[in-house]
Amino acid sequence: VQLQASGGGLVQAGGSLRLSCTSSRRTASNNGMGWFRQAPGKERELVAAINWNGGSTKYSDSVTGRFTISKDRSTGSAYLQMTSLKPEDTAVYYCAAARSSSLVTQRSLYNAWGQGTQVTVSS
Repeated sequence: VQLQASGGGLVQAGGSLRLSCTSSRRTASNNGMGWFRQAPGKERELVAAINWNGGSTKYSDSVTGRFTISKDRSTGSAYLQMTSLKPEDTAVYYCAAARSSSLVTQRSLYNAWGQGTQVTVSS
């Protein structure tokens, strides 16, 4: 599975961005997917995860109520709608596909990663 993340950029606090993750040849259609982020000097952390058909989702406490993960089963693409952005959301965001079709929260169970897209939120 090859993934391509896009949609990052510079936005003011309180603004919104929508990240997209496209998969090659729809090969992530049957996989659980996730969005991670990594800020400078910090560990890569799970932001949101979704199972193969979008029926189950999970969010980190810091983004619950502000971010929404979704998935297009027909294309294998995943999206992260981010609203009410805060400066602490600034990071490189990565999409990933898991080996399993289930919702996966453990980073080691993701075996395909996109290249990352920078999100910068100014105060």
